[in-house]
Amino acid sequence: MTRETKRAPLVLSDAHRQVLADLSGSRTAPAREVERANVLLRYADGISISEIQRQVGVSRPTIYKCIDKALSAGIQVVLKDTFHSPKAPEILADAKAWVVNLACTKPKDHGLAAELWTLSALVRQVRTSAVATGFPRLAQVGKTTVWRILQEQNLKPHRVRYYLEKRDPEFDRKMREVLLVYQEVALYREGSAPHLETRPIYTVSVDEKPGVQAIGLTAPDLPPIPGKETSVARDYEYVRHGTLSILAALDLHTGEIIANVEPRHRSREFIDLLKRLDAHYPADAVIRVVLDNHSAHISKETMAYLATRPGRFEYIHTPKHGSWLNLVECAFSKMARTFLRHIRVTSKAELKERVLKGIAEFNEAPVPFRWKKFDLELV
Repeated sequence: MTRETKRAPLVLSDAHRQVLADLSGSRTAPAREVERANVLLRYADGISISEIQRQVGVSRPTIYKCIDKALSAGIQVVLKDTFHSPKAPEILADAKAWVVNLACTKPKDHGLAAELWTLSALVRQVRTSAVATGFPRLAQVGKTTVWRILQEQNLKPHRVRYYLEKRDPEFDRKMREVLLVYQEVALYREGSAPHLETRPIYTVSVDEKPGVQAIGLTAPDLPPIPGKETSVARDYEYVRHGTLSILAALDLHTGEIIANVEPRHRSREFIDLLKRLDAHYPADAVIRVVLDNHSAHISKETMAYLATRPGRFEYIHTPKHGSWLNLVECAFSKMARTFLRHIRVTSKAELKERVLKGIAEFNEAPVPFRWKKFDLELV
């Protein structure tokens, strides 16, 4: 009795047969998988081993091994090779730990110019230092081996993950103070705040948006064409005319934006904004200003101006690296998403005119920005 008659027939479901049929005709799958698919399809159709050998062009032991594995474990096990090592590993745990430790350092720590490791640079450093550190087996290590060692620890030393360190020891206190102001403004807006003050208080959020670019066209924009071009066409080339800064104050009660557009944002320009606020609000009111610790806000020139208006302005400082607490950033974001988006101008003067026009359009229908979520433990 031959070996062919000893094997049970292979019964394929419609789904498995379709998978094997697709794989047998694939031009992109690995050749070994295509061969195995052809073997299994022919065996399932009752073709003899000799005929399968002639049609597929593989040896009889290969055909027997493929069929036996399919009968015992299924076709998915046959198609995919499992990784196995024919001998005990020569790179032991302590050698791997040394490679991992090396990957956690920086190339510059080893006298190299680079800041971060590439796989090639890390492999060169491993080979160079392996013998001196007592791991001679790593002297000829390959990229794949080093990559697998890093993958075991999920290390990617070529990438940078950014974070923000809290450098303000009073971050929580300042955040609580800002949120208390926002909550008080919300209560005043609802008409439920107690009226204990003898002077009215107006709260504004102040900041600067520097580096607004005045970019010009080198060729006219081409408008959309119905049925042909769906969008505006613009030349890739552009002209830089310089930058401007937007110094803005957002009235948290009404949503009105009071802004100046200046070439720079020094103390002089910030004082001009304070003078506009002073002229805008009633003379007997307190102007409470939520702002950060930018040098122009606390400079000698600014303090000298504030001294001439005693009791007029009250500063509420946001924490360092806490610009997200300043609601005027929402107004800047709205500008960036509306009239500043894709803006092209012929000069800085035109940019200033269009920025002020865009702010005026906002003020025609002002929308008060609200801090919607308050942590009760903080406030």
